[in-house]
Amino acid sequence: MLEPVTVCPPRDSRIAFDSAGARLRALQPDHPRVYAVAAMHEQGRRRWWPLADGIRGGRIELMYRRHAAEMSNPEIAAEVVATALIHAVIGRVMAILVAEGRAWDPGLENLWLHNDNDGGIDWAGLADTTIRVVDGDRLTGEPGVVALPCEPALYVWLAHRCESSLLLVQEAMLRCAGLGVRRFWSLVAESIVGAATYVPAPAGTSSAVGAHRGQAMLAALADRGLPVRRGCVVR
Repeated sequence: MLEPVTVCPPRDSRIAFDSAGARLRALQPDHPRVYAVAAMHEQGRRRWWPLADGIRGGRIELMYRRHAAEMSNPEIAAEVVATALIHAVIGRVMAILVAEGRAWDPGLENLWLHNDNDGGIDWAGLADTTIRVVDGDRLTGEPGVVALPCEPALYVWLAHRCESSLLLVQEAMLRCAGLGVRRFWSLVAESIVGAATYVPAPAGTSSAVGAHRGQAMLAALADRGLPVRRGCVVR
């Protein structure tokens, strides 16, 4: 299968993305890759792979097998792998959403993953680094930025873009590890709640704003019929 071509955008169109990346890396200075994502036009292809190839190329199954071989409980191994994949899809973008009310595109055809030496996921990247904001944001009109008409529209768009990626991960984890649908979506909810709870303090955002944005994201996914709301409250 041919890998998608990543075209280097003009430098001025990357300013918003680069600035967001710097702020996200600062959330955990000792582990700067936890929330930030890479621009794929700046990366080589070693250890990088498109999320869309996760099932076809057997990469997710291989990750699970490696973790299961190292752990006594295969169910825990399945949850470790699923959590890493979910964080790559929605946990990272939730960080910028909670901190700034902005988002990038975590869609299936846009998201790439990076493996560390042990075969785990330690980074994520984007083919298209366009940042979405709400109309009236100070970045509105800047290169590399698309403004949506209102805050609810941002959540609807982001839920739509996350859905295809998350459904692929769900399918892969069910197929190779037997991870149940209910448990998978509870892990998705935990990723959202985790970002909404942790990010406000280091980002200088109020906990109330973090809670609002976390709950709004859960609601947007639930409106698409995805079972994320059971027992998940951002405090």
